[in-house]
Amino acid sequence: MLSRNLHLPLLMLLAASLLLAGCGAGEPEGGAPDAMAQAPATDAAPAPETTSQQAERGDGAVSTGPMSPVRGAPAESGPREGLPTDWPLAKVESGKAWVSCRADYNSEEGDGELLESLAFFSVVDALSPCQKGGVLRLRYQGKIAADFTDLVARVADIAERMAIHKRILDLDSAGGQVEDAIRAGDAIGGGGWTIWVREGSACHSACVFVLGAGDNRMISGKVGVHRIIRMSSTATTRSELNEELRGVYDRVKDYLSRNGVAVTVADLMMTVPNRRLRLLDKDELQEFGLDGTNAAQDDLDRLQLMRRCGEDFVLRRDAFMRSFDSECKSAGTGLDEMQACGLALRERFQFPDAKCPADSPLSEFDRMADVEAASDAPGDTSASPRPEAGTAP
Repeated sequence: MLSRNLHLPLLMLLAASLLLAGCGAGEPEGGAPDAMAQAPATDAAPAPETTSQQAERGDGAVSTGPMSPVRGAPAESGPREGLPTDWPLAKVESGKAWVSCRADYNSEEGDGELLESLAFFSVVDALSPCQKGGVLRLRYQGKIAADFTDLVARVADIAERMAIHKRILDLDSAGGQVEDAIRAGDAIGGGGWTIWVREGSACHSACVFVLGAGDNRMISGKVGVHRIIRMSSTATTRSELNEELRGVYDRVKDYLSRNGVAVTVADLMMTVPNRRLRLLDKDELQEFGLDGTNAAQDDLDRLQLMRRCGEDFVLRRDAFMRSFDSECKSAGTGLDEMQACGLALRERFQFPDAKCPADSPLSEFDRMADVEAASDAPGDTSASPRPEAGTAP
């Protein structure tokens, strides 16, 4: 087994599991929040395309393959299986990806270290600094494609092996392939991931399927949808095209439903021409189940917490979350203020819990304090084991 000393910067963590619903979605500019928004035109300048410019092309929700059962779709019961370690060669080509061990990008580290190669040990090396602190943020800017699916599946697999339980996917994407978005969502669904659409970022079209898979969603940027394009279609009439698309949308609805997202999203997509963009306002995001806690995962978490920590813990946790919503999430409140408010609330509801400290609200701050104390201790030369190719998770 290979090992190496890890040097962990001081963690400046966001309370991702509870602060998510506190960030409202950006509203469309220049009109009512629920109005149809035409993707902005741009002059033909020789500069990298922005997410909005990519969305203008109208190819953000493309379906090309048969909607056969998706490999790796989550089972209803049983542990999540890890990937084999004999990984085919792959690299990030449809966008750019960075790995950071801090939940916030407003630091000297910024978005972290660029990740291009998706070879086993390349991903291990990228995530190793995050192992001791237990926090990972994967930043991705680009199209949803097969290499994006490889990226999230492999990072999720190594994060599970390393027991990095606080996982954030920081997205900025105009969309892409529908089937790849569903595969990516199935790779991270139920895996403790927070999906973050930060200020100035966007999640359009097929990206919305990835957003829906998160256990938690934090939205400060813009989220929009439009009609799916069936690029491999042989249809010659609207009736034939509608019949083809019906199969695609049925599979999309099944995916949304199992992730706690209203199937209304799929119906709405059908009505929006693919060269237009329907931006969703903050009320719609919450109504459709795309903002805050994933309802399906929350039900499962409650059952598991009840068995593991007891009914009293669950009741106190629910009361904490209601108080957090009413007292800490007022309009215009910044993340730092919400974080401080939440930490102050914990004492009122007797958290961290003695029996289940890791499941207590804002438990990441307790782990941060433990890591800082350990790093200050003299003679601390401990190192976490590095996964080896061919080993089970």
